[in-house]
Amino acid sequence: MKRLKIGVIDLVAKGPTGTLWARIMNANLASIMPQVVATWCEEEGHEVSLICYTGNEDLKKELPGNIDLVFISSFTQSALLAYALSNYFRQQGVVTVLGGPHARCYPDDSIKYFDYVLGFTHKSTITELLNNYQAQRPEGIQLSAGKHPVSLPGVKERWKFIEPTLKKSPFLKIVPMIASMGCPYACPFCIDSSVPYQPLNYDAIKEDLRFLLTKFKKPVVAWHDPNFGIKFSESADAIASVAPPKSFRFIGESSLSILTEDHLKTMRQLGFVALLPGIESWYDLGNKSHTSRVTGEEKVKQISEHVNMIFRHIPYVQTNFVLGLDSDVGSGPFELTKKFIDKTPAAFPGYSLLTAFGEAAPLNLEYQKESRVLAFPFYFLNNHLAMNLKPKNYEWLEFYNKVIDLTEYTFSMKSIFNRFRATSGITAKMMNFMRAISSEGYGRLKFFRQIRDNLIHDNNFRDFFEGESQQLPSFYSNIIKKSLGIWWQWLPQDALVHDQNAYLHKSINKATA
Repeated sequence: MKRLKIGVIDLVAKGPTGTLWARIMNANLASIMPQVVATWCEEEGHEVSLICYTGNEDLKKELPGNIDLVFISSFTQSALLAYALSNYFRQQGVVTVLGGPHARCYPDDSIKYFDYVLGFTHKSTITELLNNYQAQRPEGIQLSAGKHPVSLPGVKERWKFIEPTLKKSPFLKIVPMIASMGCPYACPFCIDSSVPYQPLNYDAIKEDLRFLLTKFKKPVVAWHDPNFGIKFSESADAIASVAPPKSFRFIGESSLSILTEDHLKTMRQLGFVALLPGIESWYDLGNKSHTSRVTGEEKVKQISEHVNMIFRHIPYVQTNFVLGLDSDVGSGPFELTKKFIDKTPAAFPGYSLLTAFGEAAPLNLEYQKESRVLAFPFYFLNNHLAMNLKPKNYEWLEFYNKVIDLTEYTFSMKSIFNRFRATSGITAKMMNFMRAISSEGYGRLKFFRQIRDNLIHDNNFRDFFEGESQQLPSFYSNIIKKSLGIWWQWLPQDALVHDQNAYLHKSINKATA
């Protein structure tokens, strides 16, 4: 078999950027699967170069010349950059492959611009591709293993690709690890809802933790599990068996139902310093907090008490909410969130606008049947910048007025000061402050205000939001053009728009086949 020259690109930025936040943090957003694919390709005897694209790299120079094959991993928000890169590499005679969340959410759109599009990926999937790869035009081929693999190369095996990425981060250096895949909760809006829960091998996890203690005095590890600690005792025992108390600093996303005080005491001893629990809704959305029968004011009271209890053990907590749910009506959800902020001043609130990501979540099919999904460019589908669903119980202007009001309250000087004062530890204090004045806080508020102004003053803009026009407002295309920079010229002309109802059309075709 020919020894191939392979490039692997992990897109953690949407385009070239030189912002301070990107330079400090983007390298810490590296994904695990690109490192896994790079490792598998090397194990097959090929020459591999991996680049975690933070927005600062010149991709034309970073990859070696005359590569045969390039793998690109992308979330949906970076998909247009991925499409532009694929077009560029295909012009050089390179075969291109797309993986990551976007490939799973929008496979039928992706095959227009890539030779291969990967769903769930095993090593055998990669081996098959490497043995048979060739250009696929005009439409690419979808490859999927049907489910996640039962094991992945660990940190030690991936270290060759992890270490150069860590060197890009000047201060905080976070190593990505995973103890499980999928989630047992079936939240219908979530792309992990259809992924069966599966813990990975605990002996392999132990080996990786031992390895990291040889590389760092006190390693920082981010668990990439959709919901860390489902099998809490097994996970905690695995860590404790190889790591002296607080020899690591761990970050994880976990549901409130797991975060009992006994578990939190254990997590504190293990070295957990940050947790990101999902609250989602004050009314109706899953049962991750074990409060599904409690709603409204009572739920705010219970959750506030729970989160404040977490702070007795863990110094940093981000609480995650979804805005614009079908169960939301009037001012209630927004005012309840304000009360939560007042009752839980140390918590950093993370807000997501309800977003339908293609065909990965079951609820998205229902939204498409109701003709509620809008053709927002992929660039803006990051849960934060665009709600690509017409709200069920709000007019657009009303909705954005309430979102802006809540955002103003969250990042008012009063709230920032209260958050700073209530947070323990200078690192957590500074993190909250920097996030508030960055694109997460002030930047997002500025963007929402501009959307509101456009809805008021621009009829064409308003028609697009109402689904009465498919013409993309120049407001959005201009932002994308500026962000992509040199890569704009390589973006395929038709890539700015996509079939927002592809999931529905596919289901109809299957039913009539």
